[in-house]
Amino acid sequence: MQRSDFDFELPPELIAQYPPARRGDSRLLRVARGGGVSGDYRFADLGSMLVRGDLLVFNDTRVVPARMFGRKESGGRLELLLERVIDERRILVQLSASKAARPGSRLHLDNDAVLEVEGRQGEFYVLRFVSGWGGGLLDMFIHSGHIPLPPYIRRQAESLDRERYQTLYAREYGAVAAPTAGLHFTREQLHGLMTRGIESAFITLHVGAGTFQPVREQDIDAHHMHREWFRITPAASEAIAQARSRGRRVIAVGTTTVRALEAAALDGYPEPGEYETDIFIRPGHEFRVVDAMITNFHLPGSTLLMLVCAFAGREIILKAYEHAVREGYRFYSYGDAMLITD
Repeated sequence: MQRSDFDFELPPELIAQYPPARRGDSRLLRVARGGGVSGDYRFADLGSMLVRGDLLVFNDTRVVPARMFGRKESGGRLELLLERVIDERRILVQLSASKAARPGSRLHLDNDAVLEVEGRQGEFYVLRFVSGWGGGLLDMFIHSGHIPLPPYIRRQAESLDRERYQTLYAREYGAVAAPTAGLHFTREQLHGLMTRGIESAFITLHVGAGTFQPVREQDIDAHHMHREWFRITPAASEAIAQARSRGRRVIAVGTTTVRALEAAALDGYPEPGEYETDIFIRPGHEFRVVDAMITNFHLPGSTLLMLVCAFAGREIILKAYEHAVREGYRFYSYGDAMLITD
């Protein structure tokens, strides 16, 4: 298939620049696999669409304040976006500056830390810590960094983003982008679902900056996905096994959860463990675990949109997106949501 097969027209004013005033005050478009749009709702209505024994699987990764600023030895300004911590002295980053940084050159961050460029790994830079910070490198970003809002949010991160660009159940720091389908859930809604017999499980996939990398090749089969680390806990594996044995639905909250579950199931059942995956889920993928999903609306031509199209069918999803545009749904990270079921 071609990248252009996943294009759609989106008025810029529908790209959400801020979250709704209150968490959970978002809309929910219900879409049936094989049937198309089946209704416009509020996200608060989600519980009425679930039944006792359904298993919601959440990604509990926590977003690192992964953006930092500084200057090169020449004085030119630079911006770092953390991809991952390699070890106690080295990190992998995206680096934006007027000119490419040379191996051996030093970068002076605004918090007085000094890093040296070791080399490149594809589009990323490997940086080695030299001086100026007394703790671990991840702690440096947590203490001094800025929330890494996606490029389509055309403003600087604000204090509200430290709370609203995290899910309420976020636990372990490691992501540089939020699993945004989970941003809609409130504590009251989560408690209400539990009391109604809706079950839950948690996996961890640390979303990397590569999630925003565009598909550059027209033939999507030529695209190479970025790698991401994830963990399936024994409790999550057992919960999924129980749901499957009882004929209950496994409902993935977000495309990152879908990616983790389906990657872990490539050789059979999603066994507990720690993994890295570069799986590219696109039309033709045989889903082994996920029966339904909750997801936000994604960018034209993106791998996330291709994943959703693989799950529900390209024509159905693109028609649902056309409906969402007509009805004024808010798009992308701080936007509205979609529930895709049979």
